[in-house]
Amino acid sequence: MKDITKDDIQSNIPLTTAIKTQWLDEFIAFGPCTVESIEQMEQTAEALVKNGVRYLRGGAFKPLTFPYRNERMYELRLEGVEILKHIKKQYDLKIVSEVTDVSTIDDVIDTFDVLQIGSRNMYNYELLKEVAQSNKPVLLKRHFGASLRDFLGAAEYILSGGNDKVILCERGISVANTHSLTSRFIADIQVIPIIKKYTGLPIVIDPSHATFDSTIVPDMLYAGAAAGADGFIIEAHPTPHTAAVDRQNHISLQSIPELLHKYNGIKEIIDT
Repeated sequence: MKDITKDDIQSNIPLTTAIKTQWLDEFIAFGPCTVESIEQMEQTAEALVKNGVRYLRGGAFKPLTFPYRNERMYELRLEGVEILKHIKKQYDLKIVSEVTDVSTIDDVIDTFDVLQIGSRNMYNYELLKEVAQSNKPVLLKRHFGASLRDFLGAAEYILSGGNDKVILCERGISVANTHSLTSRFIADIQVIPIIKKYTGLPIVIDPSHATFDSTIVPDMLYAGAAAGADGFIIEAHPTPHTAAVDRQNHISLQSIPELLHKYNGIKEIIDT
């Protein structure tokens, strides 16, 4: 990395301009928002292996907008970590899961292959500095109110900690949107080529959280692919209508083959 100077900060030059990393070719991840049971995760893992997907996402720790939990909306926490550990060993998949607090890092570090920082924690700089010390890939999700400069500044906390394995993730920003009365965010597709303009970091898209509507998740994925995204993370569930969290976001496991086929076709065109 280049030396950081006061002039760099004052001129608003993204410090990540100097980072040119080739450690990641492509990042494709599917899985449920929340780990619910061993059966649920085994069904998901089997579908991913069948379709040649290497990364399985699943939340053991799940921060929600409201603090309430019940028998329908819940998180398994350390029990979920144990389930993910079993899945990782049995199916030889790489686990992508959220780290929500510094105090839980030691509990998950041997199981999680990619440490996800959720949008709410993008500004949790102490957590960013701690995950940087893990030297594991970090999936940094953009906060829904973050500017480009804030987003890159958060990434810099990880990079300056000596960890260049940062994957940036566009997961929707909060603006006045036009596609649904109940929508909370909108996919900022143009940030993908802009990230590539200013940095050498991989940028992926999360169309599940960006849309909160499984019927348009594929469309936003394809738009992200056309804009040059280096991959994606999508919520997928054996029975989407029963998902403990974000059931409106999940696609079915059966839809994965067609989605991958179209995504790969777009990427092939873009890469030629």
